[in-house]
Amino acid sequence: MSRQLAIIVTLVAGVLMVVSGFIKPTEGWGEDVAEWFNILAAIAFVLGAANIAKVHLSKISARDAGWGFSAITLLAFAVTFAVGIMKVGVNPMPAFPNVAMSGEKDAGGSAFWWVYTYVMSPITATMFSLLAFYVASAAFRAFRAKNTEATLLLVAAFVVLLGRTFAGVVLTGWIPADSDWAFLRFENLSTTIFEVFASAGNRAIIIGIALGVAATSLKIILGIDRSYMGSGD
Repeated sequence: MSRQLAIIVTLVAGVLMVVSGFIKPTEGWGEDVAEWFNILAAIAFVLGAANIAKVHLSKISARDAGWGFSAITLLAFAVTFAVGIMKVGVNPMPAFPNVAMSGEKDAGGSAFWWVYTYVMSPITATMFSLLAFYVASAAFRAFRAKNTEATLLLVAAFVVLLGRTFAGVVLTGWIPADSDWAFLRFENLSTTIFEVFASAGNRAIIIGIALGVAATSLKIILGIDRSYMGSGD
């Protein structure tokens, strides 16, 4: 019965969201469904946090490989949650000077702001810096002229890279910028590749994604795809 109820709720919510996007008097219905979604998402966050704690505590208890990283994860999670929920270091809002916790949790100077600025941001920057090396390695393996398509990809990547550097400007700087051949300058070729060929490819990808989202949404609304209810379906 609970699974049938979940399917019915999904069907009603999905239909209301679709209808509210096309019929003006029903716009409020979609907003109400979105509010209910936010409530359910908040509950899901709590369940997700509990699941994370359970998984890492089990790993620490069993002394599995990498349990030290689990301990650091739980410690960071607990500290961030505590300073955020207790609003450590937050100053009261001017409108409510007598209410100590009336300020924003991420206000400048607060503990939560400090954790985000001096811990989270540097870690994120480091991760993306390391990703640059992985991208370079993947590009080296992918950009090999094995066939016509790979050759075109290699040439386009070479032109775009040169067009974004000073070396590319120097190499084709002998072509007058106001001549009929100015489009052969690397910086202009790079712009053309981005605005014409890459844009056309992006539009095709976006259209494909939109069709996929529409098909998946219909399957979920009609109860054909029930993966959101667990592995049992």
